[in-house]
Amino acid sequence: MTASVRLPLAALLLAAAIPGLVAEEDFRPPAIPLVTFDPYLSVWCEADHLTDGPTRHWTRREHPLTSLIRIDGTAYRLLGDQPHSLPAFPQTRVQVLPTRTIVDFANSAIQVTLTFMTPALPNDLDALGLPLSFISWQVRARDGGTHAVELYDAASALLTVNQPNQAVVCSRATCGALTALRAGTKDQPVLGSSGDDHRIDWGYAYLAAPSAEATAAIGAAADLAASFAANGRLPAADEPAEPRPANERQPTLGLAFALGRVGEAAVSRHAVLAYDEIYSIKYFGQNLRPYWRRNGAEAGDMLTQAERDYPALARRCAAFDDELMADLTRVGGRRYALLTACAYRQCLAANGLAADAAKQPLLFTKENTSNGDIATTDVFFPQDPIFIFLSPTLAKASLVPILAYGASKRWKFPCAPHDLGTYPIAKGTDDGGEAMPVEESGNMLILCDAIAHAEGNADFITPWWPALSRWAAYLEQFGLDPEQQLCTDDFMGHLAHNANLSVKAIVALAAFGDLCRMRGDRAGAERYAGLARTDAAHWLTVATEAGHSRLAFDKPNTWSQKYNLVWDHILGLNVFPPEVARQELAYYRTVMQRYGVPLDSRTKLTKTDWSFWIATMAEKQDDFEGFISPMYDYFNQTDKRDPLADSYETDNVHSEGMHARPVIGGLFIKMLADQACWKKWAQADRQPVGSWAKLPPRQVVGTVVVPAGNQAPASWRYTTSSPAEGWEKPGFDASSWQEGLSGFGSPGTPGIVIKTVWKSDDIWLVRDITIPADAPADLALLVHHDDDVEVYLDGIRALAEPGWTTAYTLFPVDNQAARARLKPGATVHVAAHNHQYAGGQCFDLGIVSVVTESDP
Repeated sequence: MTASVRLPLAALLLAAAIPGLVAEEDFRPPAIPLVTFDPYLSVWCEADHLTDGPTRHWTRREHPLTSLIRIDGTAYRLLGDQPHSLPAFPQTRVQVLPTRTIVDFANSAIQVTLTFMTPALPNDLDALGLPLSFISWQVRARDGGTHAVELYDAASALLTVNQPNQAVVCSRATCGALTALRAGTKDQPVLGSSGDDHRIDWGYAYLAAPSAEATAAIGAAADLAASFAANGRLPAADEPAEPRPANERQPTLGLAFALGRVGEAAVSRHAVLAYDEIYSIKYFGQNLRPYWRRNGAEAGDMLTQAERDYPALARRCAAFDDELMADLTRVGGRRYALLTACAYRQCLAANGLAADAAKQPLLFTKENTSNGDIATTDVFFPQDPIFIFLSPTLAKASLVPILAYGASKRWKFPCAPHDLGTYPIAKGTDDGGEAMPVEESGNMLILCDAIAHAEGNADFITPWWPALSRWAAYLEQFGLDPEQQLCTDDFMGHLAHNANLSVKAIVALAAFGDLCRMRGDRAGAERYAGLARTDAAHWLTVATEAGHSRLAFDKPNTWSQKYNLVWDHILGLNVFPPEVARQELAYYRTVMQRYGVPLDSRTKLTKTDWSFWIATMAEKQDDFEGFISPMYDYFNQTDKRDPLADSYETDNVHSEGMHARPVIGGLFIKMLADQACWKKWAQADRQPVGSWAKLPPRQVVGTVVVPAGNQAPASWRYTTSSPAEGWEKPGFDASSWQEGLSGFGSPGTPGIVIKTVWKSDDIWLVRDITIPADAPADLALLVHHDDDVEVYLDGIRALAEPGWTTAYTLFPVDNQAARARLKPGATVHVAAHNHQYAGGQCFDLGIVSVVTESDP
């Protein structure tokens, strides 16, 4: 079963005229996944046809990929809208499968199949961790004759920048039997920035193909395409490698394939598009390698191995797709399978897979299109049904960062943490984060129990059992009748006496009792099971009215989706009577809108993930399909051409909400309701994982070497007008700038005394600092900033930190060249740029020594 783009009339007529060509009018994904790996390598077609526009990153910025074909000297577009002068080759079908997108094209003479394959095989992390997609073409004649055919494939250097005016450099190399072209930024600020609407600007994109089958060239996008269109060949020489902005004549990596005369026998070619991030996650101050790099592999090794394994990977991906789609269809129906295939690609592409210090996998969600948080507990909670079903190893890898942090002495709260920072910077929060204490604690207990069910034992949670026990105690005290606090639907605001949140706490206490049972703690199992049953009985007396339950205990004539109930059945806890779910579903049918069931009585907004959870509570297949079909219709009809949205208005097909998020993995919850199918897939996961590493040692302030303004205000030169190029370098003449004492900012900004008022959007500052000769050797920056800050030492960027701090914060300098400037007795030229968005604003800086502390 496949997800197929709805065909226009012209394509249907063409299909009818060509014997054997499939002409299926079916599901139209709102966005077509092409090259999908992680939040940075995530390229989509946001249209019906691959040639309707440029391919885009999930943030909607252009990430152009191009493919052309020449047939008997006439060039056509297969992928992308450039060059505009070339006609589009007729597209006839798109199939979206879990690991492949297959696109068919045809005219009266030639049929082309273009396939994008990401080897995201859940029971093989070495394959799933490959940061690449294979792009393949299969061409054959349809008219009984032979035709001269050439193919062109290209990737723009815009894939490697956050802002299109960043300078890039390109080069080429030979990797075994491959010719590999490479592009990346000149500055390479590895893990130097974070954020939501953000793209990677470190590491390198690679476009590679077998040297025996392809020619390669580096040049301006228009020049490469024009050369190919004219004669089927690329320029003989690469453009010079001098850096230039990615949007200046668009530096591009290009490949050309000469297929010769093509007849009825299919001729195939393929290329590899990859991205080497070098380091992928900053984890409590430690730079983590991508999982594929954990044993020291470099980009050339990865490409060489991928090429060697390509035939086997292609066979395995096809077999995986076939088996999974068959099970999805059997368990949930055809429409369910079509949507869930899209969800698989999207969910994987919203996660980064890194290796910890013990070379064990850590999976980090990115909270796309909401705020960019990393490892958010109320994001991987709805996501993780996909992994609990297909890969308990990855489910565990998503929980470990929060478990380790929540169990450490760095976390000061009795509930579970909310998140670890902003992707890709996981540094922890020391203020309770967004404060969803019942939500997050319940999420962790339920997921741990689900993983234990998938594996048949509770061994995984042993290192963190004390933390889980604290969270259970918190729910025992506060979960039955939650105080005024946020739940996962935080966009709806704080709510006291939240009936659905209470359900979560009750089910989570039962799940904790279930974990006690699996650990051999009979007394604990009986205690928490009894507590959950007692709480559920109380819930029924305070939440129920007129055949359904309330939004909040004290709000009559209200209702809400009780999606948390689904775990009561899936985990076999049986805390609530079955008629509770039956009554809820019967009521939801009465409030259903054209495109689904709203989240609650306050809104027409729905959440796709939660709506699939309530649908899973249906006892009959027809009822399940009755709940998901309106959502299918929304995705099939909406003009918001983004990856699957997990929020939209149920009465408005033109509405848009959060999209490209990992929570869409929650669609797999239906598969957990089929216990036999769940067991089959979960047991196929036999990853050789061992013990995860402890949190990296914590670095704290030791000796103040050069005080910041909170201890000794210092004089800086500053300007609020954009300075000339080279402003950050030693020797730049800043004598005309103003002079002021630190700290800088607007009065009232928390954690800082303002000596010089700064209220504009930007400020640039410079100062020469002499480090005492008797200073310790291991030095770092102590900075208070609001908002984004970058700091240079002798013209070398030492810090690029988004967002803001609420107090003076230690920032070790990762750039070795910049760190070398911080040595005893040295005079260093310090330059800083602070950009303000909204609210308070400030900047101040000092230099301190670093002391390393480890958790016990």
